[in-house]
Amino acid sequence: MIKDMTIGQYYEGNSPVHRLDPRTKLIITIIYAILVFFCTTLPLVIWATVGLVVYVLMSRVPLRHIFRGLKFVWFFVIVTAVVSLFNGDGEVLWSWWKLSVTTGGLYRTGILTMRLFYLIVGSSIMTYTTMPLRLTDGLERIFSFLKVFRVPVSEMAMMISIALRFIPILMEELDKIIKAQTSRGADFEAGNVFKRIKAYVPVLVPLFASSIRRATELAEAMDARCYQGGEGRTKLVPLEYTYRDVVAYGCLAVFAVGVILGRTVFM
Repeated sequence: MIKDMTIGQYYEGNSPVHRLDPRTKLIITIIYAILVFFCTTLPLVIWATVGLVVYVLMSRVPLRHIFRGLKFVWFFVIVTAVVSLFNGDGEVLWSWWKLSVTTGGLYRTGILTMRLFYLIVGSSIMTYTTMPLRLTDGLERIFSFLKVFRVPVSEMAMMISIALRFIPILMEELDKIIKAQTSRGADFEAGNVFKRIKAYVPVLVPLFASSIRRATELAEAMDARCYQGGEGRTKLVPLEYTYRDVVAYGCLAVFAVGVILGRTVFM
């Protein structure tokens, strides 16, 4: 299952979303995430669904590839949904001891689960369609105004990019360690959930050691290339807005207006 980890990996393609400026994709992702928090009714969630479907179709990233990367976040979504399920008003559908499932709780759980799902998928599309270097450039340009306050924007952007890039690398390393432990007789599938979690404890030490080793190798490689921070560095491919970005911002504006009008009508 570790090899199915796709979050943080770039999916090569030439779709309209791939060709967007990374700043456009970052702004779309941030604003979409904010607007989804305001989609608290079914009509607004349907509107958010329409926006996400259009975004995914325009990215041309296969659904199988997207859902394969969501295996590692389903636990978080399910736990959040279960907690929300037992909190709500309305007609009681099922009860046991002090726990009860109501129509209001069921409705709110459905809305919450879909909103979390949309947030994760929307954020994933950005990493699937943007190379790490371009993502770093986009972050640096967006937050360049913070340089006035002496914030090391270039270094922060590089740190975020490296962190995203290290996710699939660490998952690959974890997969190798698990296979090595399995070949020595370790069993990660036997027993209940707690026993399985306990079985993964011996994996953490070599994984941590491997992370330190890879980080050291990366630091040495950057030092060998005389990396001294992003201040004054030129870009091989400078960022430029095109008509595609204008169209993307127009679609985002339409979506935002729809959410605002929806809250006015349905709230």
